[in-house]
Amino acid sequence: MATASYLTCTSKMFLFGARHVLRTSSMQLCRNYSDSSKATVGFVGLGNMGAHMARNILKNGHPLVVYDISSESCNALKEAGATIGASPAEVASQANKIVTMLPSSPHVKAVYSGQNGIYSTLQKGTLLMDSSTIDPSVSKEVAAQADELGAFFVDSPVSGGVNAARDGLLTFMVGGKDDAFAMAKVYLDMMGKNVIHCGAIGTGQAAKICNNMLLAISMIGTSETMNLGMRLGLDPKMLASILNVSSGRCWSSEIYNPVPGVKEGVPSSNDYKGGFGTALMTKDLGLAQNAAIDTKSPTPLGSISLQLYRIMCNSGFAEKDFSSAFKFLQELEN
Repeated sequence: MATASYLTCTSKMFLFGARHVLRTSSMQLCRNYSDSSKATVGFVGLGNMGAHMARNILKNGHPLVVYDISSESCNALKEAGATIGASPAEVASQANKIVTMLPSSPHVKAVYSGQNGIYSTLQKGTLLMDSSTIDPSVSKEVAAQADELGAFFVDSPVSGGVNAARDGLLTFMVGGKDDAFAMAKVYLDMMGKNVIHCGAIGTGQAAKICNNMLLAISMIGTSETMNLGMRLGLDPKMLASILNVSSGRCWSSEIYNPVPGVKEGVPSSNDYKGGFGTALMTKDLGLAQNAAIDTKSPTPLGSISLQLYRIMCNSGFAEKDFSSAFKFLQELEN
């Protein structure tokens, strides 16, 4: 009887202890979530994509400190509730969760490692999410510096276009360690609907340049097809509707059609303004071709696409959306 009584008492103590542990763990999880939900986020790079991405972080209730070389872009975010930092360094001094969205590899190096860069005031344990599209080797270089400074870094380039950035529907391709990815996903989920872990540092960039090479090829193909169909007497909206229920269907024809008036709310219907610039697409195609050379991968259509976009840049289309390939082809006819 004494033994049974001891066992009963021990069991009760065990159950009480287990409940206490579970309750304590639950309270800690809630506390951690609460702390995370109140974390100040930094954002550097407020271009056509970045400005929308930053706004979606604000919409999720996070205090936001931003920096961009454009005071107009910064002031627009200030009106939405953000604080403006005077430099990337000032952003890093105020936030330990930072997103960067920059045009190219040199910009990324300058923002992170340059004078008044993020690394000059970096707080230990900071989470860094670089959504720029750059050379994978630069991502590895910047990540190595972050590791030495006790920070977490992921390369997290995006796909989806300006409208997807506005609506929080982007796809993020993420390279980084498992723990860094898990932390980054909390914030990337606020800006996108698909957050995919591609592997080690640099693999996010690898996935992105492959995607953009295909995008460039498909946009040229769609532009050629629409132009040919129109010259054959087909109505462009009717032709697009046929393509989009047939085997020629693609993102360039259905979501981002390059012919003005076929689809509302896309750059082609706004004089090719406000989208993904031809110069940026040319830069990404250059990255893809460098990778193709390094890996001895045959990419004939990627190479031809790069040459066409280079010609477009030299013909006054550099600042136009890359779907202006359609307009460029029409002008070639004349």
